[in-house]
Parts: sequence; structure tokens; C-alpha cells
Amino acid sequence: MLPAFVLDRASILERLGDDLEIYPMMLDMFLQDVENNCNSLATSLSAGDMPTLLREVHTVKGLLATFSDDAGSAEALRMEMQLRRGDSSCMAEAVAALQARLREVAGILASEVAG
Repeated sequence: MLPAFVLDRASILERLGDDLEIYPMMLDMFLQDVENNCNSLATSLSAGDMPTLLREVHTVKGLLATFSDDAGSAEALRMEMQLRRGDSSCMAEAVAALQARLREVAGILASEVAG
């Protein structure tokens, strides 16, 4: 189980080049796309399309890294490396956990937008 996501606004801004204008746009984009990301993970897994799943996991890894979720990004990297080895065992549980993480991060980011 991953540790809870903690919003580190300063770290996120640093990753975004301290651009205060892009920060709300990135938050908005993440929030708009989170369910599409979750659905893409589920769809590729249920179709047994491991190349697409690999691409989706890689995308999510980058998204989580952008928002300084080192634990979530590391878990996505672990999944990515497992898929690159051709090992899709336990992937249903891993995808479910990654979807939960995306939604957890989205909930916290939504609070940031509302605040």
C-alpha cells in the first residue's frame, strides 16, 4: 500500500519552472483527464492489450511525477518495468491500485483548485 499523497505545491511549482500561470492549467488538465486515464488503464487491461497498457502506465507515471507524487510514480515505474519484461501477472490488482492513486491525487488537487 502506498503512503498517502501529500500535496507539495512548492515542489510541483519547481517542476513547472516556477510558472504560476501554468500551475492552474496543469491542475485543470489533470482533473479533466483523470477518469479518461483510469478508463484507458482498465480498457487496455481487460482487452489484454499489454503494449497499450504499458503506454498508459508510462503516461500515468509522468503525470504523477509532475505533481510530485514520488510514491505513485515509483509504483507506476515498477508496473512499467514488469510489463516491459513481459510479465502481466497481478496486473489487475496493480491497475486498480494505480487508478485509486490517480483518484486520490485528483481529490487533493480538486481541493487545491477549490481552495
